[in-house]
Amino acid sequence: MASWHEIEQDAPAFAQRVKALFDAGTNKTIATLRRDGAPRISASEAAFQDGELTFGMMADSVKLHDLRRDPRLAMHAPTLEPPTDNPESGPGDAKLAGVAVALPHPPDWPHGDDAGLFRIDIHEVVLTYVGVPADHLVIESWHTGRGHTRRTRT
Repeated sequence: MASWHEIEQDAPAFAQRVKALFDAGTNKTIATLRRDGAPRISASEAAFQDGELTFGMMADSVKLHDLRRDPRLAMHAPTLEPPTDNPESGPGDAKLAGVAVALPHPPDWPHGDDAGLFRIDIHEVVLTYVGVPADHLVIESWHTGRGHTRRTRT
């Protein structure tokens, strides 16, 4: 697993495009696992800070309970629709998966001791976009142990 900084070093152009999509809006979608193993999706705010992707959760939120029980998660960037008349000019779609790692609260933490603060130990990052010409998809990904790859799909 890797920090965001490691991905930036390994595949800088790819990381820059993914980061721009995550930074395009405040709310990301996070997927956690319920007690019975079923997925749960929720909104979450996240930010790139000091080479890490970090996020917090309010005390007693169900997604916080999910992560404290099973730290595996996936996070999806805000979805930006491509122009219908020129889909290849759209920014694409970004997501990542990994494990939430609890962080200590900073001294000025205003949310109380029971709230959660995490960084993501990243296992995979995927960027999908419409290719040029607009008759195929391009899937770029970064995986632990494999690094950055690019493939197309028609």
